[in-house]
Amino acid sequence: MEKIEHTTVPTNGINMHVASIGSGPPILFLHGFPELWYSWRHQLLSLSSLGYRCIAPDLRGFGDTDAPPNASSYTGMHIVGDLIGLLDHLGIEQVFLVAHDWGAVVAWWFCLFRPDRVKCLVNMSVAFNPRNPKRKPVEGVRALFGDDYYICRFQEPGEAEAYFGSIDTPSVMKMFLTGRSPAPPKISKDIGFASWKAEGPLPPWLSEEDINYFASKFSKTGFTGGLNYYRALDLTWELMAPWTGVQIKVPVKFIVGDLDITYHIPGIKEYIHNGGLKSQVPFLQEVVIVEGAAHFINQEKADECSAHIYEFIKKF
Repeated sequence: MEKIEHTTVPTNGINMHVASIGSGPPILFLHGFPELWYSWRHQLLSLSSLGYRCIAPDLRGFGDTDAPPNASSYTGMHIVGDLIGLLDHLGIEQVFLVAHDWGAVVAWWFCLFRPDRVKCLVNMSVAFNPRNPKRKPVEGVRALFGDDYYICRFQEPGEAEAYFGSIDTPSVMKMFLTGRSPAPPKISKDIGFASWKAEGPLPPWLSEEDINYFASKFSKTGFTGGLNYYRALDLTWELMAPWTGVQIKVPVKFIVGDLDITYHIPGIKEYIHNGGLKSQVPFLQEVVIVEGAAHFINQEKADECSAHIYEFIKKF
């Protein structure tokens, strides 16, 4: 880990913290919520040893990267703009793109906006969800799961932050990272966020040192930056009207754990396996379902994910 270099890059009006290691063809890693560059620690070491330049930023609003205060500053245009600016600053024309969770959503947007900058994409957990011109995203998940669904509950500024701030940050990180139930995450209005609890002892793939690293950053920044991604969903939907119906036109490998909450959304398995995803992502080449893996697959199954990434990107 000490070989990983840390720099700050000015891009798109913010300062972005970037972790990097290695030389060779560049791989850009995009993390999710509530995470950091650190979620890719295993892949940085593994793939740099195989001859790749591995680059993992803290995305806008996370860790040591700037966090603009307003949710309106967290649209897909802003976040992809940050990453294009990062590549331009580093003098990189094209990357292998690897992403998970919210990073996966950003990666799909990246490929819609600037496919010319992507050699191929390895995306994890979140399948491409084409824009529905008749329904905003938050309205859509509310219709599917109800008002208690976590994305709906995250919309109210300050509510989730107040609860996360009322308990110690390591406990918040354990609550998110140790969850293994594939059921839709819901937060009862009666009980509130206190209904969320960490699930037992830490799993073998997650150490107290890991928890403390995440917590050390979120205890300084709070969670508002990451929550603003959810709060900007509908604004991004409005701005993306020109891309309605546009397909993902880069080579793609998609990986998801069979216990991932995203793999248990009603209709998603049929969409992934019966041609729906392929119709939207015509250059989809592989779909990998990892048995026994939950949501944070790049950390839980680190070696397996690194091997899947390498086996795909070496073709290009």
